[in-house]
Amino acid sequence: MFSFLRRMLVAAAAFGAFGATAAAQTPPGVLIVAQIAEPKSLDPHAVTAVNDFRILMNVYDGLVRYKPGSLEVEPALAESWTVSEDGTVYTFTLRDGVTFHDGSELDAEAVKFNFDRMLDENHPFHDTGPFPLSFFFGSVDSVEATDAKTVVFTLKEPYAPFLSNLAYPTGLIVSPAAVREHGEDFGRNPSGTGPFTFVEWESNAKVVVEANPDYWDGAPDLKAVVFRPITDANTRVAEMLSGGIDVMVEVPPDNLSTFADDGSYTVFEQAGPHLWFLILNAKEGPMADKMVRQAVNYAIDKTALVDNVLQGTAEVAAGPTPPAFAWAYNEALEPYPHDPEKARALLKEAGAEGASLTFYVTEGGSGMLDPIAMGSAIQADLAEVGLDVAIETYEWNTFLGKVNPGLEGKADMAEMAWMTNDPDTLPYLALRTDAFPDKGGFNSGYYSNPEVDTLLEDARRATDQAERARLYKQMQEIVHEDAPWAFIANWKQNAVTSTRVAGFELQPSFFLLLDGVTKN
Repeated sequence: MFSFLRRMLVAAAAFGAFGATAAAQTPPGVLIVAQIAEPKSLDPHAVTAVNDFRILMNVYDGLVRYKPGSLEVEPALAESWTVSEDGTVYTFTLRDGVTFHDGSELDAEAVKFNFDRMLDENHPFHDTGPFPLSFFFGSVDSVEATDAKTVVFTLKEPYAPFLSNLAYPTGLIVSPAAVREHGEDFGRNPSGTGPFTFVEWESNAKVVVEANPDYWDGAPDLKAVVFRPITDANTRVAEMLSGGIDVMVEVPPDNLSTFADDGSYTVFEQAGPHLWFLILNAKEGPMADKMVRQAVNYAIDKTALVDNVLQGTAEVAAGPTPPAFAWAYNEALEPYPHDPEKARALLKEAGAEGASLTFYVTEGGSGMLDPIAMGSAIQADLAEVGLDVAIETYEWNTFLGKVNPGLEGKADMAEMAWMTNDPDTLPYLALRTDAFPDKGGFNSGYYSNPEVDTLLEDARRATDQAERARLYKQMQEIVHEDAPWAFIANWKQNAVTSTRVAGFELQPSFFLLLDGVTKN
């Protein structure tokens, strides 16, 4: 199998090098996917970026997963589960006969190892982290393997997003044997139970996975998938047009019509739980005044951004919760209108006329859409109301290294985008007082409102969805008024494939699930 795969990969590399002139060399059964960046790690517990998740969801499984086309949870490695009446004990029954790619057995002790590794500082392999999203499971008090096929999670208190978080990549199950063998290098030597097995990772060139013929849910039709990091959007477009890749995600808005009008390609679009926003430094400087933050929201022409820069591939955002979470979304909220006069009046009242601001802009990143063009447009809108905005632009990972530790002493605002799995995730991790960066969260603008804190805590303890919805809708009203962010856009994700590809679908989770894909 490996020699056959190697021949196909050589052919794929030749095709990528020579483009459309080498079309006959394109190997059937090998899917070449353009990634927007080099992955950080192939350890699902060690990463936070959707770019990485798109690979990992094809190599690993969780106890549960999202149903295709939805964010509803269904069985995966656990064939069933029960929840105690008080909502604090989850008992999972594992499937029989599942093995990791390295041949070791999936059993309850393996599941326990995964969560203890993330959550127990005294675990012998806790130092193979850090595990930046382990707080997804901060409600877990204990994990017990009561027999070979039964795992019991006991929570400290009811936690409504628990199953949804288990379906997220942080809940994917890795091979304990591989972690023991490779230690801190496990992220370069991954082993899961998923539909594809790891073959190689050539830095800044490709990650290669091949079909797992023994996959518990049926072997994939593809022979292999090659994930190629192509950070420049124009280069990705050129590669797609020349035939060097089969699948391209996050297509620049200007190029969508090119592919849509060409019968050699299929264009996919789907709304999902995405929010593009500006983090505003509510701790110091002009943005510490709510009136200034509101002025920024009024000053930005979000409709022009969506229609002109993003070419209609997004909708104007009204608040911190994406409308894709229909059950929790507050439809009564209206986006801040473009009202420069109102913005100037607020700035005058706050004594912030002519204020100088530092604005962090990224060159790219998952869900960041067209960040440089958007940043320039926002800078111009703020200049129109008298604000002097200096842009500092950084590569994505450098940008995160500046923003995630907090904006204090560095910047007044920064671009950001989140793609989430539950209405709890973004506000809980980025708007609570206890989510300040020095406490391990992502509240880089230091927004603090005790009422919002209480609503978010109560919502994750509520087991009734209607009650959760009521709490989230109330939270959205307060956050909309306080304006800790400038709410810009909710993106409709997109992708393009060659017509040789069949069975491809976009997921509201923003993951790529490729086990049902074929390529002739």
